[in-house]
Amino acid sequence: MRLSLITKLTLWTSMILVAFMALFAYMNLKELRQLFLEATASATDKLSNTIIKTTHYQMLINDLPRVFDMIREVGTLEGIRQIRLISNGGRVIFSTDEKEIGVLLDKNAESYNIIGPKPQQQSATKNGGRIYRDKSGKLVMGLAKAIYNEKGCSTSRCHFHSANLPVLGILEMTVSLDKMQAQLAAYRDKIITMTFFLLIMVWACITLCMQKIVNIPVKQLLKHAREVGSGNLDASVKITSADEMGTLALVMNEMTLGLKKSYEQLEEWGRTLEGKVAERSQELERIQAQLIRSEKLASLGELVAGIAHEINNPLTGILVFSSLISNDSRLDPALKSDLSTIIQETERCAVIVKGLLDFSRESVPQKTWTSLNGILDASLALVKNQAQFHNINIILDYSPDIPAIMADPHQIEQVFINILLNASHAMSDGGTLRIVTDMAGDRKGVVVKIADTGCGIPEENLPKIFDPFFTTKETSGTGLGLSVSYGIINSHGGTIEVESTVCVGTTFTIHLPITPAMTQEDALNGAGKPAENI
Repeated sequence: MRLSLITKLTLWTSMILVAFMALFAYMNLKELRQLFLEATASATDKLSNTIIKTTHYQMLINDLPRVFDMIREVGTLEGIRQIRLISNGGRVIFSTDEKEIGVLLDKNAESYNIIGPKPQQQSATKNGGRIYRDKSGKLVMGLAKAIYNEKGCSTSRCHFHSANLPVLGILEMTVSLDKMQAQLAAYRDKIITMTFFLLIMVWACITLCMQKIVNIPVKQLLKHAREVGSGNLDASVKITSADEMGTLALVMNEMTLGLKKSYEQLEEWGRTLEGKVAERSQELERIQAQLIRSEKLASLGELVAGIAHEINNPLTGILVFSSLISNDSRLDPALKSDLSTIIQETERCAVIVKGLLDFSRESVPQKTWTSLNGILDASLALVKNQAQFHNINIILDYSPDIPAIMADPHQIEQVFINILLNASHAMSDGGTLRIVTDMAGDRKGVVVKIADTGCGIPEENLPKIFDPFFTTKETSGTGLGLSVSYGIINSHGGTIEVESTVCVGTTFTIHLPITPAMTQEDALNGAGKPAENI
């Protein structure tokens, strides 16, 4: 059976109280019994002295009948069980129990011990009273009083005793202890009754106090724990005191608040997990596409290098002989225009071959401390005077805080020129060209953004714009400019990315790292002068 906290506390308190009350009652009863015995012994001793002094004169005149009558009369008092007058030899001279008159007492009998106690026995009272049970089994107290041989006894004319005899006899009185036993029993019953009522009162007080101090707060805590366990994290415990129970309620509220915050964080994390997974998947796909593109470009570079060398020699022959024939006076004028077309297309093929050679050739960047802002200014100076830039508004947003980086200024300039020319072709009817430079978010590199407001690139073409020979120009372009630019940025340890929306514009973002072995402060302090051609 499951007991409540109040029941357990009440039971333990009751058992402790009963134990202490029992010990108190035992000690109290023991002390009270001793007091009763001392009082009884004192009264008996006084009564014995009274009998001896009252019968002193009759003893002197040897008026024994009168002595016996007086003793017999005292023996009728309440509580007196027996009075005996015993000689030195242990013979009963007189007794209120006439059957004992003239009987010689047995010295081994328990009742005789009150006259001549054994060495190992002690008196039950200070007056020499001894406790024992009589023949009927009743508890009695016996007190023996010596009758000494006074001077008057040995010199009296009527009654002579030898002066050498110190004790003439013994007056032995036995009193009943029934009344004392009854009083002790009544007192014991009162203590038991008082203990019982005290237990009831203590139980009631403890129950009421514990109900308010412990039971109600504990029930509130249990209810709160069940609500939290069922998922109600908005539940709280009312704090009704400043003691340990109040502190426990405060801690429970703080714990619930912490659980609620953790649960909300988990929910938020769960809601954003799908988005994070999608973002990470897109990033992995982008990295994989870059790896595939790099491998494809490397393989394609090896292929086109061989093809370019093989085609370049025949093209040179065609171009040379076509030029010679065009200058020959024997050439029919009607064929001169056709021959011009051959020379023009041959030169165009030569340009394509040169582009193929540039694409396939892995030129090692000649890096030096270079200012990106200076390279951009130099690139703009080369192209902004061309006709296609006349209707384009150029906005420069350079960051003065970007440090110089280790890069090949000529290769980086080639990249910027390719992107700027592509932007001008996309804005044939005019537009805005915005160039921004800034530090990367992680402060480990620099960022260049070139954005135009041109026709944009269709979404299906975006993955292919860095592929060799891919171009959207119908009459011009080899499709190698962005492929070469991609290879240059990649050889510098950077990345190039594109974002475009049709009829809105295109943005190229180039990330170039600061030298890994140097901090930004080192780069700022140790940056050399830009190349002289910048």
